[in-house]
Amino acid sequence: MSDKPEPRLDVKLPVRVFGMGANGRPFLQSVQARNISHHGAKLFGLETPLKPGDIIGVQVGEKKARCKVIWVVDPGQAQKISVGVNLIEGQPCPWEKAMEQTEQEAQSAVRIAPSDEDKRKFPRHRVPFPIEIRDEDGVGSHMNTKSADISARGCYVETMLPLPVGKVLSITFWLDSERVRTAAVVRSCDGGVGMGIEFTGLDDKTRERLQQQIETMGGESETSQKTPGEG
Repeated sequence: MSDKPEPRLDVKLPVRVFGMGANGRPFLQSVQARNISHHGAKLFGLETPLKPGDIIGVQVGEKKARCKVIWVVDPGQAQKISVGVNLIEGQPCPWEKAMEQTEQEAQSAVRIAPSDEDKRKFPRHRVPFPIEIRDEDGVGSHMNTKSADISARGCYVETMLPLPVGKVLSITFWLDSERVRTAAVVRSCDGGVGMGIEFTGLDDKTRERLQQQIETMGGESETSQKTPGEG
């Protein structure tokens, strides 16, 4: 088996889980699967106590499979339980279809890397440009923040908890008095540092306006940083 980490997809997939809890009682409930892979997932929202080594059933649509509990995080009565599970060898992957769909959506958002001419046309500036970040469907991840650097092609956002590469987002910002919303995708993820985001839904005219506003902000920033007497 390869030591290379298995790719995981960040989703919020409703699944049903069933089995025997650590209290010796059978259970059946709906939870949410996240960080899915072909061999396992993280399950959030359990109400029944489990322990590592337990075998439980999972169901997505009509597909069922058995999983082994690898780890458990039980924050107490105030919050629900999360567990990490691995599919038992030989069991079908019940979220295979969801993985394929998520991968296709991420690939459809991929654009050709900017050419050298585009990079010259839209240079990055280190300005704190206000943006709002959301999941593309408008739920889940939500962040009001400012860029560390930005151009009309994309930006870098500093955060301790960056989103995974390929995550499709909706970015909102203001151009003068106009509220602009664009599709975007995470292109780089630096754990504990930040993430690079590409704007994938802007037309040429809006890009030009955005770059002009960025460069105006960049010029004002450089002017404010100059000491008295400098030209």
